[in-house]
Amino acid sequence: MKNKQSMKSKKKSKNKLKLSLFQLYLKLQRIWIFLEKENFIRLVILIVAIVSLSTLGIYLAEPDISLIDSLWWTIVTLTTVGYGDITPTTAMGRLIAVIDMIIGIAILGVFSATLASILVDQKIRDDLGMNSYQFENHIIICEWNYRAETIIKELRIDAKMQEKPIVLIADIERKPLKDQHLFFVRGQVSDDTLNQANLKKAKTVIILGDDKLDYTNRDAKVILTTLTVESINRSSYTIVELVNKSYVSTCRRAHADEIIVTSQLSSRLISKAALNHGISEAVSDILSYEYGSQLYKVPLPKSEVGFSFIDVFIRVKQTYQAIIIAVQRGEEGNVISNPPSEYKFNENDYLIVIAASETAGGLNKGLSDL
Repeated sequence: MKNKQSMKSKKKSKNKLKLSLFQLYLKLQRIWIFLEKENFIRLVILIVAIVSLSTLGIYLAEPDISLIDSLWWTIVTLTTVGYGDITPTTAMGRLIAVIDMIIGIAILGVFSATLASILVDQKIRDDLGMNSYQFENHIIICEWNYRAETIIKELRIDAKMQEKPIVLIADIERKPLKDQHLFFVRGQVSDDTLNQANLKKAKTVIILGDDKLDYTNRDAKVILTTLTVESINRSSYTIVELVNKSYVSTCRRAHADEIIVTSQLSSRLISKAALNHGISEAVSDILSYEYGSQLYKVPLPKSEVGFSFIDVFIRVKQTYQAIIIAVQRGEEGNVISNPPSEYKFNENDYLIVIAASETAGGLNKGLSDL
């Protein structure tokens, strides 16, 4: 039995190694194709040929200079450094030196121009949304509007999300924000643009409404985008923005994981604020990462399995000054808001808590140590 298990583990490790090597091969192949397309390979081959010929020429022309010293002298001369530690003395050697000096200046100019051209072209392609990306576990945002800008800024405030790759797909002219880890794909959301954003490896997809359309067509486009996303990658977590709540059931049939009806949320908040003055400030404080307390989701420690909600609630409040407001059954399961005091925690439960941002790190670590 143990031999079978060891054989299986060895087979798995071999398969993982093969997959890693294959992925490395594909990455190297893409780099090679890119360099070849930019004529960089030809330039490198030309430089190698010139260095080889010059090294051989100096070695044959100068009896007192070894082959290694000839190579050293050629590189120093072509790069226009000229240390002067090795100097040709014969007429042929000096002629080769003159040729190398002229060629060296030309090669440096061409090399610098080619490299600058590649970098500038890459920057322009990034800004114009013409590139494809190979990120994994990244976030994709479909459509650009003021809400998308707020979403990105709020995400970046969280320390864990500051360097998280976010790919924006939108039919706009240029990349809208100066964010080092925001990447842009220009065009309508389609199979092609989603493949450019590497949807197959994405962790989360946020589908926003197109503000240029009326409410009905806007929601219809969101549903169509959801169907397209789910048909390519069912494992990605899709968060969908709707205007009309009557389309919620349609979005659920399209397998959206989380549906937010913005008009309904704002209307409810306004009505609650009218009944309970100041409640909107409390909600804004909780929802914003910029200041005050925030919402966090943390896994239930194994030591707390089987305990009642009220026991864990008191311990978390006393130890971390955090409040448990809901429990989620599994990482993406149903959410129970304000559970009853006698609720018994299960092994895969998650806690949704309100905590100050400065205690969030300690909360995550502390709960895992409980």
